[in-house]
Amino acid sequence: MSLKIYFAGSIRGGRVDAGLYRRMIRHMQEKHQVLTEHVGDLHLSALEQGKAGDAAIYDQDTAWLRESDVLIAECTCPSLGVGYELAYAEQLGKPCHIFYNPSKTQLSAMLTGDPYFHIIPYSEESELIEALDKILQNP
Repeated sequence: MSLKIYFAGSIRGGRVDAGLYRRMIRHMQEKHQVLTEHVGDLHLSALEQGKAGDAAIYDQDTAWLRESDVLIAECTCPSLGVGYELAYAEQLGKPCHIFYNPSKTQLSAMLTGDPYFHIIPYSEESELIEALDKILQNP
């Protein structure tokens, strides 16, 4: 079964992990549809995102969240927008899986303290991909 995936990763909060987002998105696209593939665009910047207008971005992203089957977030680079997307998806009852590298960041207690979220720490990208494959077999 092909899933519609909402991938959440930092844009305005920082693009340090954009390459990882791109690799995750490409991997997921082998079997599933990623609604937010632009998050992995290595040339995307906060300035370019802002040109479309914040209201238009909000409208599009919340429409994709409503359409999605599952939310996959990479939260090593903190982002207010990703936090909002997670809360929005929780209110919709969408399964939410949060990946992060604990050697690089500490997640907010608002995420780790919420039993709704599936938190997946990883140290190597291969671990992340393996866990991602397991999740997408049974979101």
